[in-house]
Amino acid sequence: MDDKKLDPIFIETRMITKNFGKKVIYHEEIDSTNTAAKELGKQAGSHGVLVLAEEQNQGRGRLGRDWSSPKGSGIFMTIVLQPKIPPVHASMLTLVAALAVNQGIRKVTGLDSYIKWPNDIVVNGKKVCGILTEMSTMNQRLECVVIGMGINANRDVFPEELKSTATSLKLECSKEIDRTELIVAVMNFLEQYYELFLETESLKNMLTEYNEVLINRNKQVNIIGSDKEYTGTALGINEAGALLVQTEEQHQGIKTSIIKTVVSGEVSVRGMFGYV
Repeated sequence: MDDKKLDPIFIETRMITKNFGKKVIYHEEIDSTNTAAKELGKQAGSHGVLVLAEEQNQGRGRLGRDWSSPKGSGIFMTIVLQPKIPPVHASMLTLVAALAVNQGIRKVTGLDSYIKWPNDIVVNGKKVCGILTEMSTMNQRLECVVIGMGINANRDVFPEELKSTATSLKLECSKEIDRTELIVAVMNFLEQYYELFLETESLKNMLTEYNEVLINRNKQVNIIGSDKEYTGTALGINEAGALLVQTEEQHQGIKTSIIKTVVSGEVSVRGMFGYV
């Protein structure tokens, strides 16, 4: 585990962005960086502020799951964004962030990391990062979007129930990760991809890049919804960030190949034989 505490002032001076992470709000311990970021997002001029914590005691993941956030071992951060976009487009920012985190990990560690749609980063088939995007609206207008990123950087051990699906960058690299360097890299990529996103308010400008690092692509997947489950082949994402899945349906004894558009929300994607 990394015994060195993160230094918010040092992180700010290391930032090579125009705006993102130039101001860092640091907490030794907090319930959730997303919760704090949403409060900041109600204030004008908070765009690009980064909330950072050594430990979260109420970290959250997708679909209301808990996110394990032990002290000093990881990167628990949330960025505040105040884009002038329709609320319906905000969910795409999860995929923008996933691409940024993945590229940051690759740059700093040299590992072959991949994205498991829509918001997990995996190395050697195990999860090293989860991303949670939340938004606040007022009078049907977007007040802010907060993107929380939890990265297993220097964690040495995992509880029994996570060992088969989770790992850390340190375990995969066999060396300590410079958390500051990784935070700076992720923020730099995130700002670049965010600007590309704003040009079209879609993933059009990063579609090829995302699909190249999509670990589900061209693989058989299980799509698990609240009311139904089916299998198919993941083809990649479209410009709106939905996963395109080719599957077969039978009508009057005739099999027909169709492509379904899977939107994130209340859906889980699993490999045929496990997490990936």
